[in-house]
Amino acid sequence: MPFPDAGEAVPIVDSHCHLDFPNFDGDRDDLIARARSAGVTRMVTICTKLRAEPQVRAIAEAHDGVFYAAGTHPMSVADEPMATVDDLVALAAHPKFVGIGETGLDYHYTAESAAAQQESLRIHIEAARRTRLPLIIHARDADEDMARILTEEHRAGAYGCVMHCFSSGAGLAQAALNLGFYLSMSGIAAFPRSSELREIFTAAPLDRILVETDAPYLAPPPHRGKRNEPAFVTRTAAKGAEVFGLSYAEFAAQTSANFDRLFTKAAA
Repeated sequence: MPFPDAGEAVPIVDSHCHLDFPNFDGDRDDLIARARSAGVTRMVTICTKLRAEPQVRAIAEAHDGVFYAAGTHPMSVADEPMATVDDLVALAAHPKFVGIGETGLDYHYTAESAAAQQESLRIHIEAARRTRLPLIIHARDADEDMARILTEEHRAGAYGCVMHCFSSGAGLAQAALNLGFYLSMSGIAAFPRSSELREIFTAAPLDRILVETDAPYLAPPPHRGKRNEPAFVTRTAAKGAEVFGLSYAEFAAQTSANFDRLFTKAAA
């Protein structure tokens, strides 16, 4: 499917980015404006360390269409104070706070803190239950433990969830889908060598797919290797439209509707 002309500005959502990161200190307002020009009407900026929450909140408060979530990233669990359920529930009172996390498991770089990561993950899950806000999951090289914990916890009490920047195996994808969760497509899905990942997305129900940038990381072609930004979610969405055999406008509308269903506080 062809990439839309710049003038079309089809509405779309970037469900996961990191606007507080120093990569954006020189042109944060400009890149938000560029995103809007590209049709990105809403974006969720993610706080990965609770001590940075005031800065992330301030960005959301300063810009229409920018929402935020907060949690302790699994790679930071060993170096940050352990979050409490009460901490997260208190933050969720803010009108622009729309999700819990990102949290999860990362055994690629930080396997030595696996036990602490699992404890933190369960705390975030309980906060998601209590607030009825979606859990935002980071998973890397931890498919078995991730599927087990998500399933155990869901049996103990339901909660919503998105597998952010999904790039794990088909088994974890199916486990997440079986629980009613969502898979988010990042720039990785648009990389030429990601055919197996695209097959996993194609096998998923279309009404469980989100799109994101994870900016400043993982820019899709033709920007690969450069700083990613929310406007580039349109490139990933163009690939998603191709994968699902839809027009860009159809895919953008569907993923936006999916976002509204999961992120109810940010619903259009």
